[in-house]
Amino acid sequence: MQFICRLGTPEGEILEEVHEASDERALREELAKKGVHLFEVRAKGVLGRLRIPSLRRANQRLPPRELMIFNQELAALIRSGLPMLQALNLILPRQRDPEFRNVVTQIRDKVSSGEDLSQAVSDFGELFPPLYSATLKAGERSGEMEQVIRRFVRHLGLILETRKRIASALVYPVTLIGLSFGLILVMMVFVLPKFTDFFSNLQVELPLLTRITMGFSLFVKENIFVILFVLGGAGLALTQFARSVKGGMAIARWKLRVPFLGHVFHQSAISEFCRSLSTLLAGGIPLVTSLEVAVRAISNPYLKSKLEPVIQRVNEGQPLAETLDATGVTSDIVIDMVQVGEATGELDAMLSDLSDFLDEEVEVRLDRALSLLEPVMLVLMGFIVATLLISVYLPLFSLLGQIEG
Repeated sequence: MQFICRLGTPEGEILEEVHEASDERALREELAKKGVHLFEVRAKGVLGRLRIPSLRRANQRLPPRELMIFNQELAALIRSGLPMLQALNLILPRQRDPEFRNVVTQIRDKVSSGEDLSQAVSDFGELFPPLYSATLKAGERSGEMEQVIRRFVRHLGLILETRKRIASALVYPVTLIGLSFGLILVMMVFVLPKFTDFFSNLQVELPLLTRITMGFSLFVKENIFVILFVLGGAGLALTQFARSVKGGMAIARWKLRVPFLGHVFHQSAISEFCRSLSTLLAGGIPLVTSLEVAVRAISNPYLKSKLEPVIQRVNEGQPLAETLDATGVTSDIVIDMVQVGEATGELDAMLSDLSDFLDEEVEVRLDRALSLLEPVMLVLMGFIVATLLISVYLPLFSLLGQIEG
């Protein structure tokens, strides 16, 4: 079986190669013997990509809210002293999402056959967050499964709350843009063409602005289906481009450069990385392993590629603060707090405080960006609508002037 592997060489290079092995575990063992660091692996071909076709969503993840509730119930049942298999049997009928229930059923069956919960979860690949399987493994090794699961629930709740705040803040500007473009489209397709017929019957010379506006509105009206088809095709092409490796990297890099919001996206991703790393370290997972999982959990591919070399360098013995500074994607406050955490031996607590600080900074910057963005959009949309209205009324004013003269 062939696998596409993203590798880190001892020289610090990041390569993507195709390797053959009987299964993923054998491949990892073979590469580890060669001293090569494995960042990511996926099966090559259609069958590999469709490993669990009936269970994969477009975003390749299970519903976060369902996952959080499931783990809250699991932690409560474990605390009461129930064995893992019995706890899963009690939780299974309570799952309302059919996809999630199907996944829990398969996990229950794997645990019933003797697999550990962490291994059963990791068999589902990207359906679960990378952090989840690693934290479960830490709980199994330490015997503190309940505390580990509750720590993951707290981590997931904070991540969801941050994303919810960002989405709520963006609702108003997105709605404003949608309504404004809808109003402009209605004027172009239904209102302005009627004035075109009216002005043609008057047989008067129209101002340049009116001729341009009327010509554009007639073009939109006569070719509306072609325009919609072209826009739909462009959207589909952009979606396919975004799903490719180069396309996803380009869009991820562009998001970080968006005026007003680019810094918000950047800080949010770094905060997610710090919170994941803090949760893993608090669970007793070694630093290098924690870095592997935390880097994989970053949602921005560009930042992920920039932080991947950190794993190899820390594995070679370099300090984490120094390697993060070398990437150029973390701020001075991140470097300073990580350095203090390493010096005091409380890196997990310092990273937790750091992620809280970054979340607050994201919220402040988001509010500030939207406070500037909203009036800019209002002025821009008002200018467009005013231009359309002026182009309509200019000939009328001219005609009234001729009549009065």
